[in-house]
Amino acid sequence: MPTVRFVNENREIEVAEGANLRQEAMKAGINLYPLLHKWTNCRGNGLCASCRVLIRKGTENVRPMGTFERVRLGLSMVFIGVEDKLRLACKTQVHGDIEVETKPPMNLFGEKFWG
Repeated sequence: MPTVRFVNENREIEVAEGANLRQEAMKAGINLYPLLHKWTNCRGNGLCASCRVLIRKGTENVRPMGTFERVRLGLSMVFIGVEDKLRLACKTQVHGDIEVETKPPMNLFGEKFWG
């Protein structure tokens, strides 16, 4: 069974092959949502993008990003430089061991913002 390590929470959980990251995190009591999004999220439909996570290790062990997810995350200009590792937990299927950072910090004026 794949292991998901949540860096900020310092927790590890085992999940079934192909499990949904958002559902498994919620079962384990791990909060993916910042601030008010805990109550005002889209319930896993991929519309609000508030369940963003950063896959620090094991990006090859999650299902490739679909078109809808790519477009939804592309509308967010505040995470420049980590687009290849940023995912929506509600659209991420786990197929191997990964390391996840929940609620990644925004990069409003990072080094790649203007270049």
